[in-house]
Amino acid sequence: MHWIVLIIAGLCETGFTFCLGKAKPAVGGEWWAWIGGFVFFYVLSAVLLAKATQAIPIGIAYPVWTGIGAVGAVLLGIFVFHEPATFLRLLFLSTLVLSIVGLKIVG
Repeated sequence: MHWIVLIIAGLCETGFTFCLGKAKPAVGGEWWAWIGGFVFFYVLSAVLLAKATQAIPIGIAYPVWTGIGAVGAVLLGIFVFHEPATFLRLLFLSTLVLSIVGLKIVG
């Protein structure tokens, strides 16, 4: 159950990254709405991470949490914000995913 909470926390980190990206071109009330979403996902992500660390060592939970957020942010950048999907970018992304899986295996 704690691993599911940790995964959701990582996805919330991706959520606040998405809101931050959408807030970039926004103005006025729309900007405030995206920033509100950013704060919501940021706080929820941190709370869920804290909950997950009740059973998962912080030395495993934190890198997995940030890794999920980093992978999510890169994928959002590519698929939603139309950032380039270069070979090196995808190579390093796959290295990050393999590192997260490795931490889970040894943890």
